Amino acid sequence: MFVDRATIKIKAGTGGNGRVSFRREKFVPEGGPNGGDGGRGGNVVARVDTGLQTLVDFRYKRIYKAENGQHGDIKNMTGRSGKDIVFRVPPGTLIIDTNLNLPIADLTEPGQEAVLAYGGRGGRGNARFASALNRAPEIAEKGEPGEEKELMLELKMLASVGLVGYPNAGKSTLLAAMSAAKPKIESYPFTTLSPNLGVVQVDLENSFVMADIPGLIEGAHTGSGLGHDFLRHIERTKLLVHIVDLAAVDGRDPIEDFESINQELSLYSEELGQREQIVVLNKIDLPDAREREDQVRAYFADLDKKCFVVSALTREGFEPLLKEIIYQLSVVPDLPPMVFTPTAEFIFDEAREIEIERQDGETWLVKSSRLERHVLMTNFDHRDSVRRFQGIMRKIGVDDLLREAGAKPGHTVIIGEMEFVFADYDDGQEY
Repeated sequence: MFVDRATIKIKAGTGGNGRVSFRREKFVPEGGPNGGDGGRGGNVVARVDTGLQTLVDFRYKRIYKAENGQHGDIKNMTGRSGKDIVFRVPPGTLIIDTNLNLPIADLTEPGQEAVLAYGGRGGRGNARFASALNRAPEIAEKGEPGEEKELMLELKMLASVGLVGYPNAGKSTLLAAMSAAKPKIESYPFTTLSPNLGVVQVDLENSFVMADIPGLIEGAHTGSGLGHDFLRHIERTKLLVHIVDLAAVDGRDPIEDFESINQELSLYSEELGQREQIVVLNKIDLPDAREREDQVRAYFADLDKKCFVVSALTREGFEPLLKEIIYQLSVVPDLPPMVFTPTAEFIFDEAREIEIERQDGETWLVKSSRLERHVLMTNFDHRDSVRRFQGIMRKIGVDDLLREAGAKPGHTVIIGEMEFVFADYDDGQEY
C-alpha cells in the first residue's frame, strides 16, 4: 500500500521530580540537604531509513511517547534520563506542525535525524536550594513536562526527473522501458494511482532516478482528481519530462494537453511552472501520430522549444532523449534547500510577556508561559516551595501588575490549572 500522508501525535518525556531529603548518618548532627535532581525526559526523534518508501506504518501507529525521566534520590543521586523514542521515515519526508502550520523538518538524506519534541528537564532537588539564609530547604521541583505536538507527515518522492502529462500519455510505459521499474500498465486512463520510481542506467557513469507521476487533469491545482496528492511529488524533481500523446488516442488535442498541464503546474506553484522541461512526443509508432508530427513540431518550433519524438513501446528515439536528460541534469542548478522553522529546545527562564485579565469582580487570570511552567514544576506540598513560588511572582512583577489592575487581598488568581488567593504582602526575602 502506498501512503504518502499521515497524521500523528507525539509527546516527549516529562522530567523526573527532584527529591527532598537530608543526611541522616550517625555522628553527623544536623546533616544538610542531599536530595538529588530528576532525570531529563526523553526526546521524540525522526530518522531517515532508506529501506522505507511509504508512510504506511503510521496508519497503524499514530501516537509516539518518549520515556519519562526518573526521580531524584537521596545522597544527591540524579535520576536516570528517559530514553528517546526514534521512529523511522522514508527519505523525502516533510514534517509539519499542524498547530503552527509550519514545516519543522525536511528529511532527505540517509540516516538524517531531527528532534521533533524535546523532553522536559528534571526538577532540582533540595540540595540545589541550600543557601546561607536557608541551610535546610524543603524545596524540590517537579519535572518539566515534555513537548506535545500533532504532526502531519508528507512524503515527497526524491527523484531527479519527473514524468508529467495527461492520463494515458504513456508515462508508465516509458518508465518501464527505460528502467527496471514495473508499474501497472493498462490501456485506460488513471491506471497509475500512485507515483512509481525507477533508476535509469544510461551507461557506466550516468544514471538518474525517474518518477512516474500519475496523470494530471484540468483543475489538478485545486485538488481535482487527486491533484494535490500527485503534484506534491513533482516539487522535488530537478527536471520535468513532459509526455504528450502525439497519437491522441483518447480524442484530445496534443497541443491543448501540453498547455493545460503547464497551466496546472503554474497555478499550483509559480516556481514549478517555470521548472526546466523536456518535451517528449510519444506513440510515434501509431499512424495517427505520424500524421500530426509535422504540425505539433511546428508548434514547439514557434515556442523555440526542442522536442523529442519517441515510442515508449518500441523504444524508438530513446538514445537522443537520454542524452538530453543527462545534459540537462548536469547544467540545471540544484533546487534550493527548503527553509523551515526548527523546533527550539525549551529555555526554562526565558523572558515571557505577562497578561492580566479580569474574569469577574474577584477573579483574575494570569497568562504567562514562564509562570505556568513554574506552576507545573512547583511541589505545593512543601511550604518552602510555596514560599519560593510566591517570591518568583513578586520578582517577575506579577504581584505589582495584579495590584495595578485592581486585585485585592482575598481575590482569586488563576495561573494555568491552579487557583491561588492573592495576598498582598512581602516577607523581605530574595528568591
